[in-house]
Amino acid sequence: MLAASVTACGDDSDGGSGGGAKTLTYWASNQGASIDFDKKTLEPELAKFEQQTGIKVNFEVVPWSDLLNRLLAAATSGKGPDVVNIGNTWSASLQATGAFVPFDDATIGAVGGKDRFVPAALAAAGAPGQPPTAVPLYSLSYALYYNKKAFSDAGITAPPTTWEELVTVGKKLTKDGKWGLALEGANPSENSHHAFAFGQQWGGEWFDAAGKPTFDTPQNVAAVKRYIDFMAVDKIVNPSNAEYAQNQSITDFANGKAAMLLWQAAGNAAKAQGMAPDAYGVAPVPFPATAPAGGKKINSMVAGINIAVFKHTKDKDAALQFVKFMTSDAEQVQLNKTYGSLPSVTTVASDAAFQAEEQKVLASVLATSAAPLPQVAEESKFETLVGTAMKELFADAASGKPITEDAVKEKLSNAQQQMGS
Repeated sequence: MLAASVTACGDDSDGGSGGGAKTLTYWASNQGASIDFDKKTLEPELAKFEQQTGIKVNFEVVPWSDLLNRLLAAATSGKGPDVVNIGNTWSASLQATGAFVPFDDATIGAVGGKDRFVPAALAAAGAPGQPPTAVPLYSLSYALYYNKKAFSDAGITAPPTTWEELVTVGKKLTKDGKWGLALEGANPSENSHHAFAFGQQWGGEWFDAAGKPTFDTPQNVAAVKRYIDFMAVDKIVNPSNAEYAQNQSITDFANGKAAMLLWQAAGNAAKAQGMAPDAYGVAPVPFPATAPAGGKKINSMVAGINIAVFKHTKDKDAALQFVKFMTSDAEQVQLNKTYGSLPSVTTVASDAAFQAEEQKVLASVLATSAAPLPQVAEESKFETLVGTAMKELFADAASGKPITEDAVKEKLSNAQQQMGS
């Protein structure tokens, strides 16, 4: 699929800077319940852009499990799309490649100016003290989604607020071929996001003050084990989730195969899978009943999607026009409404689309109990290595192998060693 995308990266045969109709290539991230859902969401919007500007956008929706490697390959080769979505946690890592257009004062001015963007979201678009190499597109946080009918049928009157309650509730809900909780065990990015939040709750840090990895500390081992144990020990997660990497957990939640889900803005994706809007509730992600020593009141990373332009684009002006379009008021309302996420611009925050209970919970978490992942150049490598270690642990759990502290520590130690190689 990469080769197909490279052919449309704005060379003269596509228009580019060589005259004629201009064409851009855009890699979108998988925001909805499926790639097809995203295609159907984006196609009419990109048609609007072409109608307004005469610029055609060829696009591909890239699964999260592939996106980082695809971006790094394009950054290294100098070949690939013009415009891309990136997870905001990768901002400093991708910035360090030097492959992306910096949004200095003039460049960010071309897409509306820095004051247009939500400050916290813009702060997650690059390393401190440098011009960002992206601008925010969608803002997100994690929340706990729960099936109201499943809870009611089991006599559960409120969503769990602690992990201990979640396990108790999850066991009540795991019966008759249905499961208490759905996870994406084979998705390194998803795994690493939970590793960060659980690590914060258990008093751990993934990097020290000098930016060196500290993956295998007792706190991080305990945090990762707590997450893997939902499958390995508590048995409230279907072992098949060890293979999930493309939002299948949302489908299981929407179809009633799992009663709870930890996710970023899952509501509209669940509705797209046929789940009625009043069938699910949304609550903050739980905490330990008793905070471990040094534990922080953090239950989400500062989540979000940014949009960036590769320096190798043949038409920077057209690419920036597209970024301006995607971050315009109309598109911010339309797209974030569709995905259930929060706008990245200040001008539409009060729109009716963002006043539902789900958005209020997400906004509250972002404002009160979310923390940014480490803004270090090696952050994306952390996500890949720790997330893959957790993928392997889930695979072991699914096959019935015991997940001991030593087993978790060994995986995290190996990941830490690979950071230095």
